[in-house]
Amino acid sequence: MARMRVDLFDFDLPEALIALRPAVPRDSARLMRVRPGEPPADAQVRDLPDLLRPGDCLVFNDTKVIPARLRGLRARPDGTVVRVEAMLHHREAADCWRAFARPAKRLREGDRIRFGAGQEGAACDLGHLDATVVARGEGGEITLAFDLAGAVLDEAVVRLGELPLPPYIAGRRPADARDAADYQTVYARAPGAVAAPTAGLHFTPDLLARLDAAGIGQARVTLHVGAGTFLPVKAEDTADHRMHAETGEITPETAAALNRVRAAGGRIVAVGTTALRLVESAAAPDGTLRPFAGETDIFITPGYRFRAVDVLMTNFHLPRSTLFMLVSAFAGLDTMREAYAAAIARGYRFYSYGDSSLLFRAGT
Repeated sequence: MARMRVDLFDFDLPEALIALRPAVPRDSARLMRVRPGEPPADAQVRDLPDLLRPGDCLVFNDTKVIPARLRGLRARPDGTVVRVEAMLHHREAADCWRAFARPAKRLREGDRIRFGAGQEGAACDLGHLDATVVARGEGGEITLAFDLAGAVLDEAVVRLGELPLPPYIAGRRPADARDAADYQTVYARAPGAVAAPTAGLHFTPDLLARLDAAGIGQARVTLHVGAGTFLPVKAEDTADHRMHAETGEITPETAAALNRVRAAGGRIVAVGTTALRLVESAAAPDGTLRPFAGETDIFITPGYRFRAVDVLMTNFHLPRSTLFMLVSAFAGLDTMREAYAAAIARGYRFYSYGDSSLLFRAGT
């Protein structure tokens, strides 16, 4: 990976442009078409069937967001009690999750935490979930071994957890009943993400049907988005930033279908950076897609040679973020600087609930 200064990916964003609610209906969101060498053009998400070509194939990430924020109490034999919040972000085993904890400095290996303890209306048999801190990492990360495992643990997390809205939304308003639907794609299938693949939030059943009628294919992959996607890049150089691993799968059938699309001259259109990162993780140097099942921590910055993805649909990202670095690698840093300046000037809405963009890869 080429070394680059992180401040090259900085820009000023007015706070008023951070979207706190999605567009209604979903596909009425604005869509900026960004093609290197051309001025950014305005459209809407519902225009996608006219912006793509028959034979192209959209790749959707069908992960489903789980209520991964848990609140509880850590109690020690000396009687000290501390309120703890844990954001689950990576499953290690049937009974084990890595999590970001607050306050992490008050936790040590061997500590017992009772999640759900003291929550209003909690029944004694169903109202709590116990875990042991079995490891501590950097940046507030801990590893939790729960007293439950498998599907029973999943049910307890659903019962006691809270929807993990991104910090730039959660810091300005609490999650509510609307978010339970808004922060989930209409095609979500596989539970395991702690953040939504937000480009997919713009799709409606009607838009999917119109894309199908236009001869534009649809494929599903799964990448369970982790909370690491929200972590700021604290390093001054991109080479010093560590990406958190995320678990994903591309089935043999999906890999074969995408290879047929490419062989026939169609374009692979990734819906979201998560779909792109998974497809690129599974691609051979010649662009052939292989089945994939496991972890990826791929970090894409300018200089990366894309193997399989031709077009990327993605929302507008944070300054200095790994996602802005990725889109700059895809379409070119100067192109993306111009596009983001235009988006700010034209009042586009940013981040998870904001508007979207359709990026065409530099050099194609």
